[in-house]
Amino acid sequence: MLNKQLVINKLPSLVIGNLVSELPIIQGGMAVRVSMSKLAAAVSNEGGIGIVAASGIGPEELYEEIIKAYELSPGGNIGLNVMAAVQEAKDLVIAGIAAGAKLIIMGAGFSKDVMKICKSAGVPFALIISHAEFAFKAERLGASAVIIEGKDAGGHLGTLTQNAFEIYEDIKTIEKEKGIKLGIPAILAGGILNGKDIKRTLDIGASGVQMGSRFALTFESNACPLWKQAVVECTEADIIIIESPVGMPGRALNNDFIKSFYNPEIPKPKIKCQGCLKDCSRIYCILEALDEARKTGKGVIFVGERASEIKDVISVEEVFRRLKKEYEEAITKEGV
Repeated sequence: MLNKQLVINKLPSLVIGNLVSELPIIQGGMAVRVSMSKLAAAVSNEGGIGIVAASGIGPEELYEEIIKAYELSPGGNIGLNVMAAVQEAKDLVIAGIAAGAKLIIMGAGFSKDVMKICKSAGVPFALIISHAEFAFKAERLGASAVIIEGKDAGGHLGTLTQNAFEIYEDIKTIEKEKGIKLGIPAILAGGILNGKDIKRTLDIGASGVQMGSRFALTFESNACPLWKQAVVECTEADIIIIESPVGMPGRALNNDFIKSFYNPEIPKPKIKCQGCLKDCSRIYCILEALDEARKTGKGVIFVGERASEIKDVISVEEVFRRLKKEYEEAITKEGV
C-alpha cells in the first residue's frame, strides 16, 4: 500500500517530441543572461528541463553556455529560449542545436525558418502562446508543444486579460465545440510558484509547467545579489505593467530606472541602437537595460505577478525538494 501511495504522489514525467524529462518542470528562459549554464544545468540535474536564455547574447556565447551546461549536467536536458523579435534568432537556434540543445522555445512571435531548422535537426520546438486558438495553429505548423503563458507571467506578455488556466480552459472549450483534440503537450506558465500550483496544472489535463521567478531567485541564477534583493524585498504594489520598446507590454519592478524612463518630464539619454531587434521604439535598449539590471540591479527587472510572495534565495536543489514536498502534501490532503 505504501509503495502504491508513493507512486501516486510522484510527479509524472514530461514528453515533448523525442525529449523525455523526468519531471514536468521547465525552467523559464530569463534574459538577459539571468538563465545561463549554471542555472540550466542545476535544473537539469534535478530532473527538469534547464533553459539558457538566448536573447541578448550572440550565437558564439550561446554555444559556449550550452556546452558548459552539459559539462555540469552530462546527459541532461538543456534547451534554449529566444524571442522571435531578435534579429539573430535564426543564427542563435542554429548555434544552440549545434551545441546539443534538446528543446527550442520561441516567444514574442513565430518563425517558420526556425521551425524548419528544428524539424530538420530532429529537435522539438515549443511555441509560447497567450491565446487558445494559437495552440491549434502551432500544432498545424509543426510545433512539438505549446507553452501557455498567462497575464501573470513576468517579462513580455501576450495577454493582459487571462491567466494560463483560463487560456487552457478555452482550449478545452474549442476541443468540445469543434470536436477536435490538441495533440501536443500544453505547458502552463505564469503564476506557478509551488507544488500546489503544479498539481492544479496537472489536474486540469495540462502536461507540465514553466517556472521563471522562483528559479531567478536561486543561488545558481546569474542575476546579481542586488537584483535578487530587489525582488525578495518587493511588495505586490511594486510590480507593474510597462510598455516595452519591443511594442509589447511587460511586467517589471517599478524601480528608479522605470520611473525615470517613463516620466516625460525627465530628460532621456541618447540611445546607441545596435539594431538587435526587428522592431523597437528606441525609448531605451531593452536588452541593455535587462543586462544592466542583471549586473548591477539598476535597469529593467522582469518578474512575475506573484514574485512578491518569494522571500528567500535558495538553491535549485531546495526548490525541487520543496516543489515535490508541496505536490505530495497537496495530493495527500485531497485524499483525506
